[in-house]
Amino acid sequence: MPAGYCKVAVLEHLQAKLHCTPDRTIYVGDGSSDLYVMHHVNSHDGCTVAISETKSIARIAQRSVLSENALSVLIPMLEETLGWNAGQIRDLFTSCGVAIQEWDKVRTDWLTFHRAPTPWLPNETRATGSKLLPALSVR
Repeated sequence: MPAGYCKVAVLEHLQAKLHCTPDRTIYVGDGSSDLYVMHHVNSHDGCTVAISETKSIARIAQRSVLSENALSVLIPMLEETLGWNAGQIRDLFTSCGVAIQEWDKVRTDWLTFHRAPTPWLPNETRATGSKLLPALSVR
């Protein structure tokens, strides 16, 4: 049984008990045992939020939130489900006596490069005039 399979069963049980359709599900996870259930929620048009920098989960989750405050997971929920903008969200938190001190929105791409053989010769070609693209033969 894959990790997280029981979580999917519990999630489906809760959806049935609460008469909640899968597309109204918001799942928050932080580890590898959440991968299976996040795939499940995504495949049913739900919303997934990662609360860790773990690459495997951040790749699957639709959103990622990093904070020491549990209230931070409300941000993507308010944005995605209610369509609120940053001003509306800040106003809500302030009206509840909690001010957002810092809010950096970033998209992170993790890259690793290695040397690979190039299929192109570094000489100039007649047809393209490019040093990278090979000439195409036209008949």
